[in-house]
Amino acid sequence: MLDGSNNEITYLRVSVTDRCNLRCRYCMPAHGVKFKPPEEILTYEEIASICSIAAGIGITKIRLTGGEPLVRKNITRLVWMLDGIPGIKELCLTTNGTLLAPVTGQLKTAGMARINISLDTLNAGKYRYITRGGDIREALSGIESAKKWGFQKIKINMVLIPGFNTCEIDDMMSFCRENGLILQRINRYSLRSGLDQNCGLGAERPPDCRTCNRLRLTADGKLKPCLFSREEIAVDLDDIESSLRSAVRRKRPWRRTGTERGNWEIGG
Repeated sequence: MLDGSNNEITYLRVSVTDRCNLRCRYCMPAHGVKFKPPEEILTYEEIASICSIAAGIGITKIRLTGGEPLVRKNITRLVWMLDGIPGIKELCLTTNGTLLAPVTGQLKTAGMARINISLDTLNAGKYRYITRGGDIREALSGIESAKKWGFQKIKINMVLIPGFNTCEIDDMMSFCRENGLILQRINRYSLRSGLDQNCGLGAERPPDCRTCNRLRLTADGKLKPCLFSREEIAVDLDDIESSLRSAVRRKRPWRRTGTERGNWEIGG
């Protein structure tokens, strides 16, 4: 599938839930978040159907996101379903890692190929502050478990926050090097203003809009051509292919018009 800029769209990011067990300050408010009721969230069967049709028209990579995807019950069942789809070459997960250790083996057995783990600081107190109560030991345990189960090219997602953790970049690079991990630095951004808060530190993400190869599927069944746009296409479960092709046609570079969605609803 080619978008309006002649980019081949091969990557689908699937938010399986808008819920999370942490409340990271750059992502979610501490209180007052109105989560989607269960009946509005796509079932695993619906997600698998969408991914299957997507694979048939060019999607080769799927990443499960949230919220925090591991808060959704029986997530490994979905992994089994997606792993069996012809054409999907890479099945990935982005997680905060705090719930990972108990299910790492199940995910690996079910067909998960790659894992990205969010970790913005190596300081326990700063981690507790930025996540509003999280325990860094749980995240580190998740990292160790992913290594133990043989996941390759594990990425550590570090959101760069000037005045808070940018002084730790060298330490994080050393930590990743010593543990066989890949550091992925992410510029902090605002979905509502659609403007990156560029730290000028050579961050790898967000990607250049002009070369973006991805679509996003929200947990409530909307396709987003662009992370920073208000534009959404509701998936017609009776004509999934047309919904996907419509989203690709409407994908354009530099359409940073802002969105009323929260980060936790889209999955980054």
